[in-house]
Amino acid sequence: MMIRLFILGSLFFSIFPTNVFAVEAGTVDSGATAWMLTSTALVLLMVPGLAMFYGGLVRTKNVLGTMMHSFVSMAIIGVLWVICGYSLAFGKNVFGGFVGWDSSFFFLRGIDERITNGIPEYVLAMFQGKFAIITPALISGAIAERVYFKGYTLFIALWFLLIYCPLCHWVWASDGWLYTSGASGVIDLAGGLVIHVSAGVSALILSILIGPRKGYPKTAMHPNNLVMTMMGAGLLWVGWFGFNAGSTVQSGLETARALTMTQVSAASGALTWLIIEAVIFKKATSLGFVSGILAGLVVITPAAGVVQPIGAITLGTLSSIACYYALQLKGRLGYDDSLDCFGIHGVGSGLGVLILSFFIRDSWMATAATSAGGTWTMWNQLAIQAKGLGVTILLAVLGTTLIYFVVEKTVGFRITEEEEQEGLDKSLHREHGYGLVNSEII
Repeated sequence: MMIRLFILGSLFFSIFPTNVFAVEAGTVDSGATAWMLTSTALVLLMVPGLAMFYGGLVRTKNVLGTMMHSFVSMAIIGVLWVICGYSLAFGKNVFGGFVGWDSSFFFLRGIDERITNGIPEYVLAMFQGKFAIITPALISGAIAERVYFKGYTLFIALWFLLIYCPLCHWVWASDGWLYTSGASGVIDLAGGLVIHVSAGVSALILSILIGPRKGYPKTAMHPNNLVMTMMGAGLLWVGWFGFNAGSTVQSGLETARALTMTQVSAASGALTWLIIEAVIFKKATSLGFVSGILAGLVVITPAAGVVQPIGAITLGTLSSIACYYALQLKGRLGYDDSLDCFGIHGVGSGLGVLILSFFIRDSWMATAATSAGGTWTMWNQLAIQAKGLGVTILLAVLGTTLIYFVVEKTVGFRITEEEEQEGLDKSLHREHGYGLVNSEII
């Protein structure tokens, strides 16, 4: 029955226009292809890195359930991406440009022999697929320790189809209305908007709609394993080189620039957070250090292709300061963004999307001015960046709210108080992360 449905779907969608990429005949560029294969693996490495980062931050009784939220995205989004996600994201405009479609991308059935810009299109599809996998997994940090696994899996599937794919199409497809072409589009090299702002804002909305954990904020909820969290942060830092430098889709000067800015901003963010803690608390913490790493990484994600090292240092510094105070604000406002998805990913990357306008290298601005047929200033670019940020926030808010109510009214989203008290690992998965039993699990 399912095979028949897929065949019918393929025939139905064949009426839509085809391939957004320019298909080039010729040989494979082995250097660029090797780097893109490496980048694809590095981005996938970020998923277990995220699982370790989040898993170490929750209580012992929820460690496996929390890590499963990251890992399951590899399965659900990994399959959906092949079936229809790649087409929805990178096909030609349909439905007024809200999303894309290309029948040859359906099940990736038409790209078997395609080489695009010297790179097999399978590699490009898999590279972008890893971005699609990690994005909804980020959201899980905001709702940790209190949601049904079935509700979460339905949520990320719908969120991927209704929010991620349209936004990806707007920003990165060549006919997307926010696509950067000369001076006509938003600058977002590796997903400041598509990934971090969308996930961060959705995380904030979802944490408010679902409500705080039982006992929050009065009850102390200590991390179960900061060693694992630090290891996860290290894997994320390493994987981010594929994330940003791989997004240049080449192996050359632009790749070197993006890789360098990624390293510089991450180091700057980590150092700034250490200084903040030294001034305020007279000590440094491992959790603060890894938070600074992430603050530096998320802010440079949209900007790594256009800024220079001084810009990367400045962005990393500003992001750490902004994210630090965003986390303090969370406690005052009372919403339970459990693992700070909005406070770091949403705030840090949103800041990067805007502030990059003031640090763009002169050569890029000159090219933009030529494309615009006149002058092009940082203020022109800032206006475009603000527009992209605004529509991303709007889509994330409206889409997440709608999807939440669909999930809650169908399979259910928030677990019961008894299940929350028992912990996700035992109540939902019938497992224990560390082999502990009963009263030892907190």
